[in-house]
Amino acid sequence: MSDNQRTIDWLRLSLTPGLGAAGCRRLVDHFGSPDRVLAAPPAELAKIGGIRKTTQAAIGNADIARTAEATLQKVQNRGQTLLCWDDPGYPAQLRTIHDPPVLLYLQGSLAVLNSAGIAVVGARAASTYGLQMADRFARDLALHGLAIISGLALGIDSNAHAGALAAAGKTVAVLGCGLDIVYPPRNRKLFDQIAATGALVSEYPPGTPPDSFRFPARNRIISGLALGVLVVEAAKHSGSLITAQLALEQGREVFAMPGRIDSGKSEGTHRLLQDGAKLVHSVADILEELPAFSSGHQAQETTPHSANDPTGLDQGSQILLTILDVYPKNIDDLIVATGLPARVVSEKLLLLELADLIVVLPGKLYQRKA
Repeated sequence: MSDNQRTIDWLRLSLTPGLGAAGCRRLVDHFGSPDRVLAAPPAELAKIGGIRKTTQAAIGNADIARTAEATLQKVQNRGQTLLCWDDPGYPAQLRTIHDPPVLLYLQGSLAVLNSAGIAVVGARAASTYGLQMADRFARDLALHGLAIISGLALGIDSNAHAGALAAAGKTVAVLGCGLDIVYPPRNRKLFDQIAATGALVSEYPPGTPPDSFRFPARNRIISGLALGVLVVEAAKHSGSLITAQLALEQGREVFAMPGRIDSGKSEGTHRLLQDGAKLVHSVADILEELPAFSSGHQAQETTPHSANDPTGLDQGSQILLTILDVYPKNIDDLIVATGLPARVVSEKLLLLELADLIVVLPGKLYQRKA
Protein backbone atom coordinates (compact mmCIF):
# COMPACT_ATOMS: atom_id res chain seq x y z
CA MET A 1 0.00 0.00 0.00
CA SER A 2 1.32 3.46 -0.89
CA ASP A 3 1.92 6.08 1.79
CA ASN A 4 -0.72 8.29 0.17
CA GLN A 5 -3.34 5.55 0.38
CA ARG A 6 -2.49 4.82 4.01
CA THR A 7 -2.81 8.54 4.82
CA ILE A 8 -6.15 8.72 3.00
CA ASP A 9 -7.39 5.76 5.02
CA TRP A 10 -6.46 7.52 8.27
CA LEU A 11 -8.15 10.67 6.95
CA ARG A 12 -11.33 8.77 6.14
CA LEU A 13 -11.51 7.52 9.72
CA SER A 14 -10.69 10.92 11.23
CA LEU A 15 -13.39 12.60 9.10
CA THR A 16 -16.06 10.07 10.07
CA PRO A 17 -18.69 11.91 12.16
CA GLY A 18 -18.89 10.76 15.77
CA LEU A 19 -15.74 8.64 15.71
CA GLY A 20 -13.10 10.92 17.20
CA ALA A 21 -9.44 10.23 17.90
CA ALA A 22 -10.11 7.68 20.64
CA GLY A 23 -12.58 5.79 18.45
CA CYS A 24 -10.12 5.74 15.55
CA ARG A 25 -7.37 4.27 17.71
CA ARG A 26 -9.70 1.70 19.27
CA LEU A 27 -10.82 0.46 15.86
CA VAL A 28 -7.30 0.36 14.43
CA ASP A 29 -6.01 -1.44 17.51
CA HIS A 30 -8.74 -4.05 17.07
CA PHE A 31 -8.53 -4.59 13.31
CA GLY A 32 -4.81 -3.89 12.87
CA SER A 33 -4.83 -1.06 10.32
CA PRO A 34 -7.10 1.69 8.94
CA ASP A 35 -7.76 -0.14 5.66
CA ARG A 36 -8.98 -3.20 7.56
CA VAL A 37 -11.34 -1.00 9.58
CA LEU A 38 -12.76 0.48 6.38
CA ALA A 39 -13.21 -3.00 4.88
CA ALA A 40 -14.81 -4.50 8.00
CA PRO A 41 -18.47 -5.62 7.64
CA PRO A 42 -21.08 -3.86 9.83
CA ALA A 43 -21.49 -6.96 12.00
CA GLU A 44 -17.80 -6.84 12.96
CA LEU A 45 -17.88 -3.09 13.63
CA ALA A 46 -20.89 -3.61 15.89
CA LYS A 47 -18.78 -5.77 18.19
CA ILE A 48 -16.59 -2.81 19.12
CA GLY A 49 -17.94 -1.05 22.20
CA GLY A 50 -18.53 2.69 22.26
CA ILE A 51 -19.13 3.12 18.50
CA ARG A 52 -22.65 4.36 17.73
CA LYS A 53 -24.69 2.75 14.98
CA THR A 54 -24.78 5.96 12.94
CA THR A 55 -21.00 6.13 13.12
CA GLN A 56 -20.66 2.47 12.15
CA ALA A 57 -22.84 3.16 9.10
CA ALA A 58 -20.68 6.14 8.10
CA ILE A 59 -17.41 4.20 8.13
CA GLY A 60 -16.42 3.50 4.54
CA ASN A 61 -18.80 6.16 3.19
CA ALA A 62 -17.88 7.07 -0.40
CA ASP A 63 -18.46 10.80 0.11
CA ILE A 64 -16.06 10.80 3.07
CA ALA A 65 -13.52 8.96 0.89
CA ARG A 66 -13.73 11.71 -1.74
CA THR A 67 -13.39 14.41 0.94
CA ALA A 68 -10.32 12.65 2.33
CA GLU A 69 -8.66 12.56 -1.11
CA ALA A 70 -9.44 16.24 -1.68
CA THR A 71 -8.11 17.14 1.78
CA LEU A 72 -4.81 15.37 1.20
CA GLN A 73 -4.47 17.13 -2.14
CA LYS A 74 -5.00 20.53 -0.46
CA VAL A 75 -2.40 19.73 2.15
CA GLN A 76 0.18 18.65 -0.40
CA ASN A 77 -0.53 21.62 -2.66
CA ARG A 78 0.24 23.95 0.23
CA GLY A 79 3.56 22.24 0.92
CA GLN A 80 2.30 20.86 4.23
CA THR A 81 2.74 17.44 5.80
CA LEU A 82 0.11 15.16 7.28
CA LEU A 83 1.43 12.99 10.10
CA CYS A 84 -0.57 9.87 10.94
CA TRP A 85 -0.60 8.15 14.30
CA ASP A 86 1.65 5.34 13.05
CA ASP A 87 4.15 7.58 11.21
CA PRO A 88 7.77 7.49 12.52
CA GLY A 89 7.76 11.30 12.49
CA TYR A 90 4.77 11.59 14.80
CA PRO A 91 6.09 13.35 17.96
CA ALA A 92 7.00 10.71 20.55
CA GLN A 93 6.31 13.11 23.43
CA LEU A 94 2.75 13.72 22.23
CA ARG A 95 2.12 10.02 21.72
CA THR A 96 2.32 9.47 25.50
CA ILE A 97 -0.72 11.59 26.49
CA HIS A 98 -4.16 10.19 27.22
CA ASP A 99 -5.92 11.42 24.08
CA PRO A 100 -3.39 12.29 21.33
CA PRO A 101 -4.75 13.28 17.92
CA VAL A 102 -4.52 10.57 15.28
CA LEU A 103 -3.57 13.12 12.62
CA LEU A 104 -1.37 16.21 12.78
CA TYR A 105 -1.27 18.79 10.01
CA LEU A 106 2.20 20.32 9.85
CA GLN A 107 3.57 23.36 8.09
CA GLY A 108 7.28 23.89 8.56
CA SER A 109 10.01 21.76 10.08
CA LEU A 110 9.39 18.21 11.27
CA ALA A 111 12.71 18.39 13.18
CA VAL A 112 11.53 21.44 15.12
CA LEU A 113 8.22 19.74 15.91
CA ASN A 114 10.14 16.78 17.37
CA SER A 115 12.53 18.94 19.39
CA ALA A 116 12.47 18.92 23.17
CA GLY A 117 10.62 22.02 24.25
CA ILE A 118 8.91 24.08 26.91
CA ALA A 119 5.41 25.49 26.53
CA VAL A 120 5.13 29.18 27.43
CA VAL A 121 1.54 30.34 27.90
CA GLY A 122 -0.37 33.14 29.55
CA ALA A 123 -2.91 35.90 29.27
CA ARG A 124 -3.99 37.48 26.01
CA ALA A 125 -4.58 40.82 27.72
CA ALA A 126 -1.20 40.67 29.40
CA SER A 127 0.54 43.43 31.31
CA THR A 128 3.70 45.04 30.00
CA TYR A 129 5.61 43.12 32.66
CA GLY A 130 4.10 39.82 31.50
CA LEU A 131 4.92 40.52 27.86
CA GLN A 132 8.51 41.41 28.70
CA MET A 133 8.97 38.28 30.82
CA ALA A 134 7.50 36.03 28.12
CA ASP A 135 9.95 37.45 25.58
CA ARG A 136 12.93 37.26 27.91
CA PHE A 137 12.33 33.71 29.17
CA ALA A 138 11.56 32.44 25.66
CA ARG A 139 14.85 33.90 24.40
CA ASP A 140 16.83 32.33 27.22
CA LEU A 141 15.18 28.93 26.89
CA ALA A 142 15.71 29.00 23.11
CA LEU A 143 19.39 29.83 23.63
CA HIS A 144 19.63 26.69 25.75
CA GLY A 145 18.36 24.61 22.85
CA LEU A 146 14.73 24.20 23.90
CA ALA A 147 11.90 24.79 21.46
CA ILE A 148 9.27 27.28 22.60
CA ILE A 149 5.76 25.86 22.22
CA SER A 150 2.70 28.08 22.40
CA GLY A 151 -0.63 28.85 20.76
CA LEU A 152 -0.03 31.94 18.56
CA ALA A 153 -2.63 33.91 20.56
CA LEU A 154 -2.17 37.59 21.27
CA GLY A 155 -0.33 38.56 24.43
CA ILE A 156 1.99 36.09 26.14
CA ASP A 157 1.84 33.49 23.34
CA SER A 158 2.91 35.97 20.67
CA ASN A 159 5.77 37.36 22.73
CA ALA A 160 7.01 33.87 23.56
CA HIS A 161 7.14 32.93 19.87
CA ALA A 162 8.78 36.27 19.02
CA GLY A 163 11.39 35.86 21.76
CA ALA A 164 12.41 32.46 20.43
CA LEU A 165 12.65 33.79 16.88
CA ALA A 166 14.72 36.79 18.05
CA ALA A 167 17.21 34.33 19.56
CA ALA A 168 17.30 32.37 16.27
CA GLY A 169 15.76 29.52 18.23
CA LYS A 170 13.05 26.97 17.56
CA THR A 171 9.36 27.58 18.11
CA VAL A 172 6.15 25.58 17.55
CA ALA A 173 2.70 27.16 17.25
CA VAL A 174 -0.30 24.91 17.87
CA LEU A 175 -3.42 26.26 16.17
CA GLY A 176 -7.07 25.84 17.04
CA CYS A 177 -8.09 25.99 13.38
CA GLY A 178 -6.94 24.79 9.97
CA LEU A 179 -3.43 25.72 8.88
CA ASP A 180 -4.89 27.72 5.99
CA ILE A 181 -6.38 30.22 8.45
CA VAL A 182 -4.28 32.85 10.24
CA TYR A 183 -5.81 33.46 13.65
CA PRO A 184 -5.69 36.02 15.00
CA PRO A 185 -5.31 37.82 11.65
CA ARG A 186 -2.96 40.46 13.08
CA ASN A 187 -0.39 37.70 13.69
CA ARG A 188 0.13 37.13 9.97
CA LYS A 189 3.79 38.19 10.07
CA LEU A 190 4.49 35.96 13.06
CA PHE A 191 2.61 33.08 11.38
CA ASP A 192 4.81 33.40 8.28
CA GLN A 193 8.03 33.60 10.33
CA ILE A 194 7.18 30.44 12.25
CA ALA A 195 6.22 28.64 9.04
CA ALA A 196 9.61 29.56 7.55
CA THR A 197 11.87 28.51 10.43
CA GLY A 198 9.74 26.65 12.98
CA ALA A 199 6.60 24.56 12.94
CA LEU A 200 2.87 25.29 12.72
CA VAL A 201 0.71 22.35 13.72
CA SER A 202 -2.99 21.56 14.05
CA GLU A 203 -5.21 18.51 14.42
CA TYR A 204 -7.86 20.20 12.27
CA PRO A 205 -8.18 19.89 8.47
CA PRO A 206 -7.97 22.88 6.11
CA GLY A 207 -10.92 25.23 6.30
CA THR A 208 -11.69 24.52 9.98
CA PRO A 209 -12.65 27.86 11.59
CA PRO A 210 -11.21 29.05 14.93
CA ASP A 211 -14.34 28.31 16.96
CA SER A 212 -13.89 28.95 20.68
CA PHE A 213 -14.62 25.36 21.71
CA ARG A 214 -11.57 24.11 19.79
CA PHE A 215 -9.02 25.95 21.91
CA PRO A 216 -9.33 23.94 25.15
CA ALA A 217 -8.78 20.80 23.04
CA ARG A 218 -5.83 22.49 21.33
CA ASN A 219 -4.24 23.12 24.74
CA ARG A 220 -3.69 19.40 25.38
CA ILE A 221 -1.40 19.35 22.33
CA ILE A 222 0.58 22.37 23.58
CA SER A 223 1.28 20.68 26.90
CA GLY A 224 1.58 17.25 25.30
CA LEU A 225 4.43 18.32 23.03
CA ALA A 226 6.34 19.90 25.91
CA LEU A 227 8.57 18.68 28.73
CA GLY A 228 6.96 21.31 30.93
CA VAL A 229 4.67 24.33 30.91
CA LEU A 230 5.63 27.83 32.06
CA VAL A 231 2.63 30.01 32.92
CA VAL A 232 3.78 33.61 32.79
CA GLU A 233 0.59 35.44 33.65
CA ALA A 234 -2.96 34.13 34.03
CA ALA A 235 -6.23 35.29 35.51
CA LYS A 236 -8.31 33.18 37.91
CA HIS A 237 -10.27 31.53 35.09
CA SER A 238 -8.19 31.25 31.94
CA GLY A 239 -7.17 28.87 29.20
CA SER A 240 -3.61 28.94 30.52
CA LEU A 241 -4.77 27.24 33.71
CA ILE A 242 -6.46 24.57 31.58
CA THR A 243 -3.10 23.99 29.87
CA ALA A 244 -1.38 23.75 33.27
CA GLN A 245 -3.95 21.25 34.52
CA LEU A 246 -3.54 19.17 31.38
CA ALA A 247 0.22 19.26 31.86
CA LEU A 248 -0.15 17.87 35.38
CA GLU A 249 -2.42 15.10 34.12
CA GLN A 250 0.14 14.29 31.43
CA GLY A 251 2.99 14.11 33.94
CA ARG A 252 4.68 17.29 32.74
CA GLU A 253 6.46 19.86 34.90
CA VAL A 254 4.47 23.02 35.69
CA PHE A 255 6.23 26.32 36.34
CA ALA A 256 4.62 29.62 37.32
CA MET A 257 5.91 33.17 37.47
CA PRO A 258 4.88 35.38 40.39
CA GLY A 259 3.36 38.78 39.79
CA ARG A 260 1.73 41.58 41.75
CA ILE A 261 -0.58 40.36 44.51
CA ASP A 262 -3.07 43.11 43.65
CA SER A 263 -3.22 42.20 39.96
CA GLY A 264 -6.01 40.00 38.65
CA LYS A 265 -3.70 39.04 35.79
CA SER A 266 -1.51 37.10 38.25
CA GLU A 267 -4.25 35.52 40.36
CA GLY A 268 -4.12 32.31 38.35
CA THR A 269 -0.34 31.94 38.55
CA HIS A 270 -0.40 32.55 42.29
CA ARG A 271 -3.01 29.84 42.68
CA LEU A 272 -0.76 27.47 40.70
CA LEU A 273 2.09 28.27 43.09
CA GLN A 274 -0.15 27.56 46.07
CA ASP A 275 -1.05 24.23 44.48
CA GLY A 276 2.58 23.18 44.05
CA ALA A 277 3.81 24.62 40.75
CA LYS A 278 7.48 25.56 40.81
CA LEU A 279 8.15 29.26 41.23
CA VAL A 280 10.58 30.60 38.65
CA HIS A 281 12.53 33.82 38.64
CA SER A 282 15.21 32.68 36.20
CA VAL A 283 15.65 30.11 33.46
CA ALA A 284 17.95 28.15 35.80
CA ASP A 285 14.87 27.28 37.88
CA ILE A 286 13.43 25.52 34.83
CA LEU A 287 16.61 23.91 33.59
CA GLU A 288 17.35 22.26 36.93
CA GLU A 289 14.14 20.27 36.53
CA LEU A 290 15.33 19.13 33.09
CA PRO A 291 18.60 17.26 33.66
CA ALA A 292 19.18 16.74 29.94
CA PHE A 293 19.42 20.51 29.51
CA SER A 294 20.92 21.63 32.82
CA SER A 295 24.36 20.55 31.60
CA GLY A 296 26.02 20.86 28.25
CA HIS A 297 24.21 24.05 27.36
CA GLN A 298 26.24 27.08 28.29
CA ALA A 299 24.09 29.71 26.64
CA GLN A 300 24.22 33.12 28.28
CA GLU A 301 20.92 34.24 29.76
CA THR A 302 19.76 37.66 28.76
CA THR A 303 19.76 40.17 31.57
CA PRO A 304 18.09 43.54 31.89
CA HIS A 305 19.83 46.22 29.82
CA SER A 306 22.33 43.84 28.24
CA ALA A 307 22.32 46.05 25.14
CA ASN A 308 22.65 49.29 27.12
CA ASP A 309 25.20 50.21 29.75
CA PRO A 310 23.63 52.35 32.50
CA THR A 311 27.00 53.02 34.14
CA GLY A 312 27.57 55.99 31.83
CA LEU A 313 24.50 57.81 33.16
CA ASP A 314 24.70 60.83 35.42
CA GLN A 315 23.82 60.43 39.10
CA GLY A 316 20.24 61.71 38.78
CA SER A 317 19.44 59.29 35.95
CA GLN A 318 20.96 56.38 37.88
CA ILE A 319 18.83 57.23 40.91
CA LEU A 320 15.70 57.24 38.74
CA LEU A 321 16.68 53.96 37.13
CA THR A 322 17.16 52.40 40.56
CA ILE A 323 13.71 53.54 41.71
CA LEU A 324 11.94 52.38 38.56
CA ASP A 325 11.05 48.73 38.14
CA VAL A 326 8.84 46.65 35.84
CA TYR A 327 5.71 48.00 37.51
CA PRO A 328 4.72 51.45 36.19
CA LYS A 329 5.17 54.56 38.33
CA ASN A 330 3.78 58.00 37.65
CA ILE A 331 5.97 61.08 37.44
CA ASP A 332 4.63 62.60 40.66
CA ASP A 333 5.74 59.56 42.64
CA LEU A 334 9.17 59.76 41.03
CA ILE A 335 9.52 63.44 41.93
CA VAL A 336 8.71 62.65 45.57
CA ALA A 337 10.97 59.59 45.67
CA THR A 338 14.02 61.35 44.19
CA GLY A 339 13.59 64.76 45.79
CA LEU A 340 14.56 66.30 42.44
CA PRO A 341 12.71 69.21 40.80
CA ALA A 342 9.97 68.24 38.34
CA ARG A 343 11.89 69.77 35.43
CA VAL A 344 15.00 67.72 36.23
CA VAL A 345 13.01 64.48 36.61
CA SER A 346 11.37 65.08 33.22
CA GLU A 347 14.77 65.66 31.59
CA LYS A 348 16.28 62.52 33.15
CA LEU A 349 13.28 60.41 32.11
CA LEU A 350 13.69 61.61 28.53
CA LEU A 351 17.38 60.62 28.61
CA LEU A 352 16.49 57.16 29.94
CA GLU A 353 13.85 56.74 27.24
CA LEU A 354 16.32 57.71 24.51
CA ALA A 355 18.80 55.21 25.99
CA ASP A 356 16.11 52.52 25.64
CA LEU A 357 16.26 51.79 29.36
CA ILE A 358 12.65 52.65 30.22
CA VAL A 359 9.22 52.44 28.63
CA VAL A 360 6.81 55.38 28.64
CA LEU A 361 3.19 54.33 29.02
CA PRO A 362 -0.04 56.32 28.58
CA GLY A 363 -0.95 58.55 31.51
CA LYS A 364 2.66 59.66 32.17
CA LEU A 365 3.60 56.29 33.60
CA TYR A 366 7.19 55.07 33.46
CA GLN A 367 8.55 51.56 33.65
CA ARG A 368 12.03 50.08 33.66
CA LYS A 369 12.67 47.67 30.81
CA ALA A 370 12.94 44.04 31.88
